[in-house]
Amino acid sequence: MRPSRTRTTTAAAHVAQATVLALLAALCFLGVGAGPAAAADGDVPWTVRTASNDFGAGRQNYTYTVNPGGQLEDGLVVVNNGTTPLDLAVYAADGFTTKAGQLDLVTKDAKSTRVGAWVHTDRPDLTVEPGKSVEVPFSIEVPGDAAPGDYLGGVVTSLTQAGDAGASVDRRLGIRIRLRVGGPLRPSLSVQDVHLRYADTLNPFGKGDATVTYTIRNTGNAILGARQTASVAAPFGAMRAAAGHIDDTPQLLPGETWKVTAKVHEVAPALRTTATVTVVPLLTDAASSTAPLAAVSAQAWTVPWALLVLAVVVCGLVVAGGLALRRRRRITARADAARGEEPVEQTSRERETSDQ
Repeated sequence: MRPSRTRTTTAAAHVAQATVLALLAALCFLGVGAGPAAAADGDVPWTVRTASNDFGAGRQNYTYTVNPGGQLEDGLVVVNNGTTPLDLAVYAADGFTTKAGQLDLVTKDAKSTRVGAWVHTDRPDLTVEPGKSVEVPFSIEVPGDAAPGDYLGGVVTSLTQAGDAGASVDRRLGIRIRLRVGGPLRPSLSVQDVHLRYADTLNPFGKGDATVTYTIRNTGNAILGARQTASVAAPFGAMRAAAGHIDDTPQLLPGETWKVTAKVHEVAPALRTTATVTVVPLLTDAASSTAPLAAVSAQAWTVPWALLVLAVVVCGLVVAGGLALRRRRRITARADAARGEEPVEQTSRERETSDQ
């Protein structure tokens, strides 16, 4: 008999095919995207889907809004598509964004402190007979002191098998849980560690390439993506050059960071070049709409060394030329003075000779 369930939350459910995640734990990766999942070396022999209940049927994933101290109950359906019984472990895990920009779940041996710690399955493992399905009830208990905002995790089923050379291979399938704890939602991003590197051209009056690097940090309490642009310019905004298209960032969980490198071509050298990064946060709410927030910007500056070296060389040549000219003038003046004294002495000698 299916247990009764008391729900003290509102749910945002999407009608679509069940979200299924799969990858080998040996690769330390668990995808959290929508759609059927397949392991790296072939399809896994089971599938998972959300249970059909008051939250909806055929949901893409689990999406809840719960106040601090609230509780809810839901279920995960596991289907054995193979020909032999399956012994699976069932557990919950926290989510995070990988360096590749994919939403992922931590492995079983990693300690979960949020969604993974708040979700409790009715059983830690189960056996599913061939061609059969089993529903695994689970509950979510949000602590009373939980901070408002967005949280990501998932419910995972795992099959451990012997791999090559005696190593264990852990196949996992799961469905994502996106949980919003009620309270003030404060989406916010910051741009940090902006740096500008300039690859000067041998021609000091030509144009080179600039590389702008920076880090975007989710400083708010909502899951955010960002649209971004980068440009460099001389003082007062002169000779501005923009970077090419920069992809939007992945969805960042609160506290996460994303490092960006942008190339800017055809940058004219200037005594001071400023890099400007503009970021427009994109907030995805429960209805999957996006709303732009206030833009965030930061600046850094660099010096075109080729032009400075040329300026130093030119100044050195000018100074050296000036010194050489002054020296030549002094030598010429001395020579002229010497030539002027010689006729006077000769005239004096001629006068003395005529007097005799």
